[in-house]
Amino acid sequence: MSEIEVKDVTMCYGKHCALENISITIEPDKIYGLLGKNGAGKTTLLNLITNKLFPSSGEITVDGEGVRENDNALEKIYYMTEKDYCPENMRVKEVFRWTKEFYPNFSIEYATELCKKFDLNQNKKLKELSTGYGTIAKLITSLASNSPIIIFDEPVLGLDATHRDLFYKELLVNYMEHPKTIILSTHIIEEIAKILERVIIIKDRNVLINDDTENLLKSAYCVSGLAENIDRYISGKKCINIEHMASYKSATIYEKITDADRDNAKSLNLEFSKVELQNMFIYLTSTGGMNQ
Repeated sequence: MSEIEVKDVTMCYGKHCALENISITIEPDKIYGLLGKNGAGKTTLLNLITNKLFPSSGEITVDGEGVRENDNALEKIYYMTEKDYCPENMRVKEVFRWTKEFYPNFSIEYATELCKKFDLNQNKKLKELSTGYGTIAKLITSLASNSPIIIFDEPVLGLDATHRDLFYKELLVNYMEHPKTIILSTHIIEEIAKILERVIIIKDRNVLINDDTENLLKSAYCVSGLAENIDRYISGKKCINIEHMASYKSATIYEKITDADRDNAKSLNLEFSKVELQNMFIYLTSTGGMNQ
């Protein structure tokens, strides 16, 4: 079990509130996507979960234990951030040994195996690594930690397409062989969409969506055709995006399709299509969003 409970949490910096009275249950042994525009509060939430910040009010627990200054709860979490916390003169292999002091389940053997896959020289100092290989070193350390909860904040920063693909594949292999709770916070949504089991979207200091990925994608659809027919079809519906192209229109509807919808669309000669997760995120978090 590695369940995270965020209960009625508010985080304010002076008069500015980054998060306001949010409650989330992050279930064990699932891959989550934590999504939000810049400044939405994603990193603040992750820093609260890992006790790097203290909430203004509310409580966060891991398996029922509060995380505030609680080593027993915090040792279950490995948090990969954009920041570098290790001395830049430290060699990669020294980072592995140092990490094992704090995470006893860290696997030097697995880390070495990953270094070979990613072509990372363990003898290099951190300051000698490019941005991409610096990220790779942190990814390998995270995966090899064998923690029951691993959090990745912008995990593919500076990686080329080949290394990004390799990371996603290795993440899935790691997850299938050793189930754990994984949280991915990234702006490259289209690349992680297929591996996410649940999606949390934060907007305007609050949780907008916390749902199974499959269910979320089934809750919306796109319909396209002649503009005048689209206008007739979307009347009274919850429309979150409209695009125009000459005499044609496409509209994204945030509702599940009914048999009546299908019959109506057929009579208007309209076509249905699915909505990709990245587009869903853009539409829901844009100005107006669900109220568009």
